[in-house]
Amino acid sequence: MPTSEQLKKQKQYQQYVKRITPSHSLPLNMTKAFFTGGLICTLGQWILNAAASLGADKETAGSWCSLLLILLSVILTGLNIYPEIGKFGGAGALVPITGFANSVAASAIEFQTEGQVFGIGCKIFTIAGPVILYGILSSWGLGIVYYILKLMGVIL
Repeated sequence: MPTSEQLKKQKQYQQYVKRITPSHSLPLNMTKAFFTGGLICTLGQWILNAAASLGADKETAGSWCSLLLILLSVILTGLNIYPEIGKFGGAGALVPITGFANSVAASAIEFQTEGQVFGIGCKIFTIAGPVILYGILSSWGLGIVYYILKLMGVIL
């Protein structure tokens, strides 16, 4: 049976935890994520439209969009601005291409002090490696399913 002193300490500890634990508003976080992701996607659409207006076909415009979003994400990561965007926008900053570029660049920057080969060269794939591996593995598996369905005559 806990003593009154132990109960008092437990209550004080619970009050302390409640006081220092940050509280989050789900609607506010969702709004921030929507706003941040929307701005990134709007920028991407603007790049697509600008490339198309300059005479690029749809595929070339998409390539320019991807390239510029990755470049911008890496530059903002190097200037330590993208982490602040991520803090504000949460999941909205993880729009696939910019979030992936940020994670790869951040791991390279973090381990640059360990040298070119073991620092940047190895650690850059800490995040990129699993994504590339599972992307290739899942596309291979879907290719097998497609091939079998085509042999069965389900897909013409």
